[in-house]
Formats: sequence, C-alpha cells, structure tokens
Amino acid sequence: MRKLPPLASLLAFEAAARHSSFKHAADELAVTPAAISHQIRQLEERLGVRLFERQTRQVVATAAARELYPVLRDGFDAFARALDALAERRTRHSLTLSVTSAFAARWLVPRIASFRKAHPDLDLRVHASDEPVRLQGRDIDAAIRYGHGPYPGLFVLPLVADRFAPVCSPALGLRRRTDLRRWPLLHFEWRHRRRDNPTWGRWLEQAGVRGVEVDSGVVFTDESHAIQAALAGQGVALLSLLLVAPDLHSGALVQPFGPELEGYRYHLVHAPDTPRRDELQALGTWLQAEMTHTCPLSPPALSAARDSRRARRAGSG
Repeated sequence: MRKLPPLASLLAFEAAARHSSFKHAADELAVTPAAISHQIRQLEERLGVRLFERQTRQVVATAAARELYPVLRDGFDAFARALDALAERRTRHSLTLSVTSAFAARWLVPRIASFRKAHPDLDLRVHASDEPVRLQGRDIDAAIRYGHGPYPGLFVLPLVADRFAPVCSPALGLRRRTDLRRWPLLHFEWRHRRRDNPTWGRWLEQAGVRGVEVDSGVVFTDESHAIQAALAGQGVALLSLLLVAPDLHSGALVQPFGPELEGYRYHLVHAPDTPRRDELQALGTWLQAEMTHTCPLSPPALSAARDSRRARRAGSG
C-alpha cells in the first residue's frame, strides 16, 4: 500500500514550485496564499525537509524541492493526459457499418478520409462481408444493401441506382462491339441468380451482338477481383459504373461503347429503434452526398475527358 502525502499538499507544492510564488499558485488552485503556505508546511513536516526558502517578495526552491518537482510535474501531466483522453472518448461516437467486400474495397475505403473530415467525432468501423448480417443486435449498427428491396422491419434510406457497362483497359484497343470476339469476357458470380441481374448474357442480347460465347472467359467469385483483372488488361468486364468511376475518370479503364444495363439501388438500412439515430442520419447524409458526386460519365463525356487529357499531355510535351 502506498504511503503518500495528501494530494492537496502535493498539488500546492507543484504549483508553487512551477510559479516560484505562493500567490500565483493560490490563484491557479483557487485558494488563498495562506492555504498554500499551510499545505506546503504540512508537506515539509511530513517529509522532514525544507522545500522553500521564504523571502520577502518570493519563495526559492531548495535542493530537495528541485529534486521533487520534476517527478510531481511529470506525474500530474500524465494524469491530465489520461483524464483528457477518457473525457474525449466519452464524447466520441462510433458506428459499425456492414458492406460487401467489393463496395468496401472499391468505394468506401478510398473515401474514409472524407468521412473523417466531415465527422471528426464519429468513428466508423467497416464490417466487410458478402453475407447479410442481422441488424437487430448490438454488433452491427447499419448496412449497405444492394437490391430492389423491400427490407421489412428496417428503416430504409435509398441512395443511388447503379448502372453496368463493358469496361476494359485502354491497352486492349476496343472500338466496336464486335471487338469483344477478340478478348476474354470477365465475369463475377452474383450471390442470387435473378433474371434481372446485369450479366453478359443480358448485355449481349440487348446490344444485339452475336458470335460471342457468353459462357467463355474467366469467372471470379468476387467483383473486386474482376475489376482488378480488367485493370490488368486481362479481358473485358461488365462492371458497376459506380465502383469503377475513379478508374474511368483517370483513364485506367475505358467504357468503349454501350448500352448500359440498369443495376440495383444501394440502400442504407438499420433497425428503426436504434439508439444511434443521429449518428446514422449523419452517415446517410454523407453517403448521399458522396454517391451523388461519384457520377459516372457517359461515353461521350468520357471521350471528351480523354481527348482533353491527351491535349494537355501534348501541350506539356
């Protein structure tokens, strides 16, 4: 068991030593100079040493005081930091958001800095899983669901509708739809097999393209892997224009032609009786704004953007 002097006397000594003044120490601790003098005298009696030489207009720390002061100063500074950290933790809030692996990797993670800038007091925990999670417990606060809905028993905030189109590396040199016969098709598996899934079969039928084997090519179990394969120039993928928008804007991928297929809509869902309603409202507002800004360019706009980039590069050369 620690045998320490009263905390009040240690505080009085540390303040007096730091200011070299009983009066200034008293002002800081909101007591009288006589109270500071009394506390320090009690500490001196307890320790059996003199801590200050009391002069007419000031007090001078003794060798014992100079030895004790830095220990107490560092200790009180550590106390203050720990208490401030606890107080800050109490004022911070956190949310756990469940999203698919592809959405996390391709859309959400690159925008975490934007979320933190918009909501510095709200910590976001990303739970990446392609399996739907229960939202009635305490582990997951909300989820991004992709589909038509409805989502019974949940609060639903519609976000943006997705579109799909063929995209590929510009190195492949695709210009016409018939060029698809020269390159592998890149597929990814949909979790649910539905007639309205935006698949290569639907796209080829709508585009009126014949002579392309729809079942040929490479199949990935994860959409983000199909995106990586397209970026690496391994073939042509039918991909979400929302998820590849940055690659289209940068020119790492191109959308050589249409048509575009309608995808599904993103929704933010959570339990209606959640205690984190304000935090989830802030998250929903941020998601809507960010997704609105992630507007994929149409093929003519993409072509104009590419021409502009080529012109700038030519001018700089």
